[in-house]
Amino acid sequence: MNRSQPETLLQERRAIRALTLPGLIRLITEIDDNGPISHRRGSLQGAFADLTPGQLRHAIDVARDLDLVHADEQAPDRYRLTASGEALAEVYDTAARWARARHFPDTNSDFGTRVQHTLQLHSRSPQANGSSLEPSAPHQVLTKFLQSNPRVLDHADVRSQQPPAEMGLAA
Repeated sequence: MNRSQPETLLQERRAIRALTLPGLIRLITEIDDNGPISHRRGSLQGAFADLTPGQLRHAIDVARDLDLVHADEQAPDRYRLTASGEALAEVYDTAARWARARHFPDTNSDFGTRVQHTLQLHSRSPQANGSSLEPSAPHQVLTKFLQSNPRVLDHADVRSQQPPAEMGLAA
């Protein structure tokens, strides 16, 4: 069954809302930048001291649901990125570079804020760079990511059908 364009756009916006959770951005970029998180005592809490346990749990749950992170309680590397997680890390890096070059949303924004605002901007206006002929780099990599990872779109649809109390709090 083909979805109508407004329905597809709504589904993409829900997916982008999930992908821009601050805790998820932190989790994916931390593992991408520093490698898998091990079982060593305190390594998980130490890496994410700025997140509450609830925010971290929610980020891990979303990452596992979207097949972005492989979690294995028995392996030495407790959490590591899947191929989809690595692709999302590239989306985040592209969005942050684009935002940094344009001082978006402002000159003092951190990595997570840049990613979040850029991807949300592109969910509202794919040609956010002002050109109606040429989509921006973040929009292109995000579109490619969503096409290559339909599970993210499917997850957004399933989550949107749940009552608000079951959706959980954003990180």
